[in-house]
Amino acid sequence: MTTESYDTLPQGAKDIRINVFMSEQGFKDEFDELDKVSTHLVTFDDDKPCATVRFYEQNGIYYIGRLAVLKEYRSHHLGAKIVNEAEKLIKKKGGREIRLHSQVQAMPFYQKQGYIPFDERDFDEDCPHQWMKKEI
Repeated sequence: MTTESYDTLPQGAKDIRINVFMSEQGFKDEFDELDKVSTHLVTFDDDKPCATVRFYEQNGIYYIGRLAVLKEYRSHHLGAKIVNEAEKLIKKKGGREIRLHSQVQAMPFYQKQGYIPFDERDFDEDCPHQWMKKEI
C-alpha cells in the first residue's frame, strides 16, 4: 500500500467519496469549494485507490475531512494510517491543531486517534455531526 498527496482533487479520491458518501450513505452535497484549496491524500492497493482524506488550513488551524475507505478495505486500518499521514504533513507545514467535523457514528474511531469532542452537535444533510480537535 502506498499513499500519494495531491494539490487538486484526483479522480481516485472522487470515486471513493462517491462510492462511500453518496452511494452508501446517501449524501448529496459531497463536493464543495474546499476541495479546490485542500491537499488530498489517496492510499492505493497496487494501482487501485482504496482510501482518501483531505486537509486544508484556515486562520492557522488545519481541518481534515472527507475520510473514506472502500468497504472491502475497512478491516485493514487504512483510515488510521491515512489520518496519520495527513497529520505528519500538517505537522511539517507547522500545524499545531487539527479539527474535524465527524459523523457521530465515527467518533469512537477519531477518539482512538486522539481527537476530543468540543462544541455542540449539529447536522449535515440530516446526519448528526460533532466537532473534534487534536493538538499535535
